[in-house]
Amino acid sequence: MDRATLAARLRDILPADAVVADEEALRPYAGDALTAYRRLPRVVALPGCIEEVQAVMRLCALEGVPVVARGAGTGLSGGALPDESGVLLVLARMNRILDLDPVARTARLEPGVRNLAISEAAAPHGLYYAPDPSSQIACSIGGNVAENSGGVHCLKYGLTVHNLLGVKLITADGELLEIGGAALDAPGLDLLALVTGSEGLLGLVVEVTVRLLPTPAATRVLLAAFDAIDAAADAVAAVISGGIVPAGMEMMDRLAIEAAEDFVAAGYPRDAVAILLCEVDGEPDEVETQVARVSEILAASGATGIRVARDAAERARFWAGRKAAFPAVGRISPDYYCMDGTIPRRHLAEVLLEIERLSATFGLAVANVFHAGDGNLHPLILYDANAEGELDRAEAFGARILELCVSVGGTITGEHGVGIEKIDQMCVQFSALELERFHSLKAAFDPDGRLNPGKAVPTLARCAELGGMHVHGGELPHPELERF
Repeated sequence: MDRATLAARLRDILPADAVVADEEALRPYAGDALTAYRRLPRVVALPGCIEEVQAVMRLCALEGVPVVARGAGTGLSGGALPDESGVLLVLARMNRILDLDPVARTARLEPGVRNLAISEAAAPHGLYYAPDPSSQIACSIGGNVAENSGGVHCLKYGLTVHNLLGVKLITADGELLEIGGAALDAPGLDLLALVTGSEGLLGLVVEVTVRLLPTPAATRVLLAAFDAIDAAADAVAAVISGGIVPAGMEMMDRLAIEAAEDFVAAGYPRDAVAILLCEVDGEPDEVETQVARVSEILAASGATGIRVARDAAERARFWAGRKAAFPAVGRISPDYYCMDGTIPRRHLAEVLLEIERLSATFGLAVANVFHAGDGNLHPLILYDANAEGELDRAEAFGARILELCVSVGGTITGEHGVGIEKIDQMCVQFSALELERFHSLKAAFDPDGRLNPGKAVPTLARCAELGGMHVHGGELPHPELERF
């Protein structure tokens, strides 16, 4: 269906201003925060309610039109990259907090509600929403569910999936499903974890119910400086081995420290090779005991300096530097490529040292910023897209990092998702049989393969072509899987 015809059909079921078809007006929707990849959708639809989403999905099912869902566009894996023949269905207008129950400690939200807005709304009741991605000021809860986002406090409080109670999901043919709910246990199959992190391949999230937590009575943040990467990495394991589970534990290397300090003046020591930020929370007496114990462990692990935030303002500055690390690095390089591998904590030191070696091999600088407590790495590979070959080198470097994560027992993504960015590394992470099961699940929800096509799960033929896995007997078990 050509652009004009598809736009006209959509305007029959949506308000006129909810359909974008002019080529120039489509350009802002050409990609997400993985800016190396851009392509225009056929048409953009901006529904304002569940019924309008259903109407769009039914039309697209009738005409066989692909659909890609988009939230705030802050994703880093190309998950919201449009399909050139399809509809980009943007859920940003569905941004209402439908209900906030301080007694049940739950919030019911439309998918376009910003992550930070949830905690802002809950704050007067002494509550907050724990998952806090660095992009929380802009990213939306629907996208958080799609990618199973985490944040600096995921070590103690978990990822989105651990704070999610229920979703409403619209399938490829427009059916509305309710999965989970506000009760402690919901009837039927437990599909909530399956939907969380499914990257728009199974359906469109149109409503989310989350768990709220009481604001801790006391919170303290320690900043520890180290003169060696491996000492800082080993300190992470030492703290947790000491029986303490911090609310958050973040690590930054020298390049990231300097960039963040120039950008927000967080008070980081510029002479440090690496820093750790460790936050503990709970009841005041418990927190003071933990601060003392963590300080002892960090000092024994080789910290050259330890500071405890004196007040809420200094604590906020410490975290501001970490949360602004991505834009800060953007000021020192024309482009950067953000990776998202996860490894067991005991391998932090060796993996970071190998990344340093790979940096020299590929001739590209890398700034390391990551959730040290749960081993979720975010190496930022610096490159210049205008320099011939640098993007290719950056991607090859990133692929090596992800394969390194798998080799030590980790995974290729912690919270950014696979999208198009890591799809080839899925062949390294999973066997042919496992990928076959992924395709079977996809087919159960979306038999025609119209939802976010070409993302997250590679075809078995692609994996065989890459040589990253062995296909059963050299043949595809199910040739029809090639459609996806």
